[in-house]
Amino acid sequence: MTQIAADSLLPLEVYARERNAYRARVLAHKLVRTVHVGEHVTLIFEDETTIRYQVQEMLRIERIFEADGIRGELEAYNPLIPDGGNWKATMLIEYPDEAERHRRLAELKGVEARTWVEVEGCARVHAIADEDMERENEEKTSAVHFLRFELAAETRARLKAGAGLSIGVDHPNYRASVPVSGEVRQSLAADLV
Repeated sequence: MTQIAADSLLPLEVYARERNAYRARVLAHKLVRTVHVGEHVTLIFEDETTIRYQVQEMLRIERIFEADGIRGELEAYNPLIPDGGNWKATMLIEYPDEAERHRRLAELKGVEARTWVEVEGCARVHAIADEDMERENEEKTSAVHFLRFELAAETRARLKAGAGLSIGVDHPNYRASVPVSGEVRQSLAADLV
């Protein structure tokens, strides 16, 4: 799949001028790449468009315009782009109340590894989580995780041929699943080769 090259990024002054329209396009794109699994877990499936936006935002926020700095950002973010045989997702665990969030994150240690995708007629695939760094400690899990779902060739072929897709979490303290259809399913299937 596509890796973002430095020469394909917008210069900071061009990005600043186009940012509002660019951001609106990316947010609309993310809507068809977002899956709510129950009331408190959201998965945002990353692709070249979502990661390119993240890189552009980081360059803007940190005012990075030198080649070494840009290369560093690309080295950090390019691994988050799926490669055609997998999906990569940002997992958000969301509890608006701070006290409840603290309590629930303590109860949900390991939830990231209990997150799964299942294509009809194929084995359930659990996430490989947080390959960049540990996001859990003795007290609690993080509210943000980075997941990778490796999909076998048969699984990818079935999905592209129209098989159903479900996504869920089977942690002892959080169980939820959801069928994925329509534009979201089509968007995710288009990531696969």
